Amino acid sequence: MKSHKSPSADVPFSYAVKIGHISANPVQVRLEADEQEREGLARLWQVEAVNALKAELHIGRWKRDGVKIRGTVSGEVVQSCVVTLEPVLSKFKADLEQIYVPEGSKLARIVTDEAGEMVLDPEGPDLPETFSGDTIDAGELVSEFAALSIDPYPRKPGVSFEPHVESKAEEDAKPSPFAVLQGLKKD
Repeated sequence: MKSHKSPSADVPFSYAVKIGHISANPVQVRLEADEQEREGLARLWQVEAVNALKAELHIGRWKRDGVKIRGTVSGEVVQSCVVTLEPVLSKFKADLEQIYVPEGSKLARIVTDEAGEMVLDPEGPDLPETFSGDTIDAGELVSEFAALSIDPYPRKPGVSFEPHVESKAEEDAKPSPFAVLQGLKKD
């Protein structure tokens, strides 16, 4: 499917979802980035090229006024090897799940304890994202999860990093001033 909004510099991959069109029964949506969107994503992610970006999403209502998007995102990027700087082909696949609620919803409030500090469970679910207006950008969500799935340190197969040592510690040690005096005494 093509994006409903034209890609901007900030969001090269976009797919607008109208909140009013979402039913309680999730609908399946397949997204695929076209050439122009892939070029924009390559610039945004600072990789050499994005060969493919696809997503299969299930979009449905969550509770009374929220929206739940879940699915998978997959793709293929060309990056520079961190050791040799040669191009490396990397594939990725990730599951995504995000809940959106309208701004001001009590479901988006952060839980605090008696002292007013936030209570977050690192193993628990993420807080819902808030939205304003009548649309959510599912393409932006897909590109965010894809960016998090890209290997930050790609290496060409079989290449390992060998540390470069300028000199040994013994060679860097300055001679003792007394050793210099000792050498003069022998003359």
